Amino acid sequence: MRTGAELLVDQLILNGVDTAFGVPGESYLAVLDAMYARSDRLRFIACRQEGGAAFMAEAWGKLSNAPGICFATRGPGATNASIGVHTAAQDSTPMILFIGQVGSVDVEREAFQEIDYRRMFGGIAKWSAQIDRADRVPEFIQRAFAVATSGRPGPVVLALPEDMLTQTEQVEDARLVVPAQAGPTPDDMAKLAARLALPERPLVLLGGPGWTQTASDQMLSFLRAWSLPAVTSFRAKDRIDNTDPVYVGDLGIAANPKLLRRVADADLLLVIGPRLDEMTTGAYERIGVPSAKQALVHVFPDATELNRITHAELAICSHVERFVAALGGMDRPQAPVWKTWAEDARDDYEAYVRQVAVLGSVNPSEILGWLQTNLPEESIMTNGAGNYAGWVHRFHAHRRMHTQLAPLSGAMGYGLPAAVAAKLKHPGRMVVANSGDGCFLMNGQELATAVQYEAPIISLVWDNGSYGTIRMHQERHYPGRVSGTELKNPDFAAYARAFGAEGYTVERTQDFPDAFVSARNAGRPALIHIKTDVEQITPSTTISALREAKR
Repeated sequence: MRTGAELLVDQLILNGVDTAFGVPGESYLAVLDAMYARSDRLRFIACRQEGGAAFMAEAWGKLSNAPGICFATRGPGATNASIGVHTAAQDSTPMILFIGQVGSVDVEREAFQEIDYRRMFGGIAKWSAQIDRADRVPEFIQRAFAVATSGRPGPVVLALPEDMLTQTEQVEDARLVVPAQAGPTPDDMAKLAARLALPERPLVLLGGPGWTQTASDQMLSFLRAWSLPAVTSFRAKDRIDNTDPVYVGDLGIAANPKLLRRVADADLLLVIGPRLDEMTTGAYERIGVPSAKQALVHVFPDATELNRITHAELAICSHVERFVAALGGMDRPQAPVWKTWAEDARDDYEAYVRQVAVLGSVNPSEILGWLQTNLPEESIMTNGAGNYAGWVHRFHAHRRMHTQLAPLSGAMGYGLPAAVAAKLKHPGRMVVANSGDGCFLMNGQELATAVQYEAPIISLVWDNGSYGTIRMHQERHYPGRVSGTELKNPDFAAYARAFGAEGYTVERTQDFPDAFVSARNAGRPALIHIKTDVEQITPSTTISALREAKR
């Protein structure tokens, strides 16, 4: 005989879960007790806000290609955690959020903190449900893992009525869930081979869920053999080694203008993994709606996404691992006609990522250049949302899979909690969190979680005293009329020290290396407060230039 809570925790352990994130709540006390009895097999990371906990679970899902697990209490806890569910949905990340719920006898009375989570999350999660009977816990957990990992991965939300968690039942465990994954058919690969014999200006676009280091290595071998130039989708730079000559840049916000012209001029786009989101496609205009401007081959693991917005000449429903493995069996051309096109694209990329001159005493491109030289290639870089992220995406090159954690949803406050999850998942790897000043304070309290669980991350806070992205748009549309975007910030280094972390302040580029080395050697979480000039609003323009352009 086991309680509903014990059955739930046992199903998690059965499916390989060894870490869960959350904020404790009285609505799921029985689950916390069941975890206590199984603490040698499953650790619960107590976070400081459910939004941070959900971001940690989402980051864990990205790194493991298996569901990240989050627990939140009812009402306010669930609404806080919803930001992580939305991020998991837009990023196609496997995740399961468990929410404590009022007892069954009080349902539909608007009891204390009561919400119908099936309705609340119905438009965000892949599946949202409530487990009303303890004997059905194994069934629901098995389905949750299958839904979260099969096809296009995504989040599942399960509500847990308090009385269900304490009911006792004698019921067998479910089986270990093995995700169902589609693969390309021989006909798919034959059509692709015929299509690859035609273009003069092909471009391969990589991104989306399900990638592994093996798939990345196989993809790189194929690209090299065929001399094909490859780009990555928005915030998916780690799908391929950025230092290899086949890599020619990433699409997203502030993409290389020469790369955008090359996308427009391409006569074949082979898209492997991305769902062709708004940011990657430049509000859907770079490729076209409802039909692609270029010949388009689109590979995605879920048939419901293929041809949903942009119709492809060839749509292949396949998990990226299976598709990339099948590419190895294709005969390569003797002398591809696009070789010069690919080489020129690489030259454009290398010119674009050279360090730039800036206003002020801190040059982010030089700092990121120093990090590029001094970080181990398996280091993990995280960021949330804001103009500071544009510097990171442009000037940091990724060498290996699972070294970039950044939200496709554009959620602020992601970088720090994602870094905590990454360090707990990979304690032997260096983890560097990037946040803007506005971004950081949305989840800065999770420094306490890093200190408590001895996760020695290094957090870089890029401080220009502004909500920089909004200020940029403000200056473009209403030059000089600054409203709501100025920030009065704390001493972030002192803030870090108050939590028991190390804190450093950098006001000149040349002071950064010493600060970073000290942070790296501290043996505990550390924060480097980097003061930048808001006038240099992006790597390529200034506030004054934006105002002048509007005149």
